[in-house]
Formats: sequence, C-alpha cells, structure tokens
Amino acid sequence: MRAEHEAEFVDFVDAASPRLLTSAWMLTGDPGSAEELVQEALERVYVRWTRLRGGHPTAYARRVMSNLHTDTWRKRRREVLTEAPPEQFGGSEPSSSTVDLIRALQQLPTRERECVVLRHYLDLSEKDAADALGVSVGTVKSSTSRGLAGLRALLLEEETHV
Repeated sequence: MRAEHEAEFVDFVDAASPRLLTSAWMLTGDPGSAEELVQEALERVYVRWTRLRGGHPTAYARRVMSNLHTDTWRKRRREVLTEAPPEQFGGSEPSSSTVDLIRALQQLPTRERECVVLRHYLDLSEKDAADALGVSVGTVKSSTSRGLAGLRALLLEEETHV
C-alpha cells in the first residue's frame, strides 16, 4: 500500500474506531470480545483499503463485524455478559441513558438483542439482518418486535425505580 493510502487508513481508523467499538460492544456484550471484533474487522478493511477508500469503508467494517459476530456466535452458541458496562467506552464516559440502554440490551435474549442492534443501531435492512444472522426475514421482524417491546418494558421499569 502506498504511503498516502496508509495515512488515509490511519485517519479512517482514528475516526471510525469509537463508533465501531460501541457497535461491537452492543453486539457482543463483552468489552474484550468487542475489541477483538473491531480489530479483526479493521484488519479486513486494511487488506481491501485500496478498493474501499473511495466508497463506504465504515459500512463495510460494520458488516464485517456483524458477520464475524454471527460466525462466532454460531460456533460457540454461548453468551458472555458483563455485570456492568466498562467505565470508559469509546474515549468518553457514556451518558446515563446509554448505560441504561446497554443494561437493558444485555437482559434481552441473544437473538432479540442481535436483531435490535442490527436493525436500529447498525441500520441494516430486514433482509440484510436476516442474511447476517442466517435466519428468515420473518424471524428478524418478530425478534426485533419482541426485543423492542422488551426494551421498552425494561427502560420503563428502570424509570419507575429511580
């Protein structure tokens, strides 16, 4: 890779990493796994940087992360959750509403959490989310609906306890 492309890639990594890390953490629920997921996605972006640099490398990285997470989940079929979110995330303290949302997401079943994150945080279409998870579009629709309903209930419950 030429030096000018190398510099562009470094700038891309600096700009995109915090948001990618947040996305990965929402997908995995584990800070360590999230960092590994982002690292592997950035490696794949680097390999294809000359083709991606003029397009949408962040979208490509998010898609790679989604696919890698799905592959990992299929292999392990086990979920690793943390008791509390990390103190620092993405270079700054998360707001209390972000922490509440993340805690609520962690309480959802795996499929529902994945569908909600893919559809509403990563902004994938129902078809793209279904392809990423290896399920039907109907499963994505129903899991997203149940996940959003569960989030609403959990967040309302937290509000009444405050």
